[in-house]
Amino acid sequence: MIEKPEFSHLDEKGTARMVDVSQKTSSHRTATATGTVRLSEALRQLVAEKALPKGDVFTVAKVAGILAAKRCGELIPLCHPLPLTDIQVELALTETGVEIRATASCVGPTGVEMEALTAVSVAALTVYDMCKSADKGMVIEAVRLLTKTGGKSGAWHAEL
Repeated sequence: MIEKPEFSHLDEKGTARMVDVSQKTSSHRTATATGTVRLSEALRQLVAEKALPKGDVFTVAKVAGILAAKRCGELIPLCHPLPLTDIQVELALTETGVEIRATASCVGPTGVEMEALTAVSVAALTVYDMCKSADKGMVIEAVRLLTKTGGKSGAWHAEL
């Protein structure tokens, strides 16, 4: 059963606000997220052969994911800007498309789940952008958190 969360992003009047995390204990925090971009077989071949007009899809998408994680506090309205200590973005060609995995790390008072999810999402959008001239029928799907560590709540792992 899911517990009802405390609505800490609301002030006493019910207005959205950023949570004050200044009293929280800093700890080493990590989060890993994943997502996929489903490709047609013809497009998958073009990606594998690096034969798309915009260049190497994986390199550009990886850099885009890293940059997005670093800017997460500017993109998500109530997300804190965090001093990331590491962000790893990996892309792999599968039988059905591209699998993306991102792991974000920091030492701080709040988690890095949003940074990992943002990295995956923007990397997926970049794959779409790099490939859309060849095929607009791609599907971005299954963006989700896999794991998180650190903080008061400790480790969490998605049920697969």
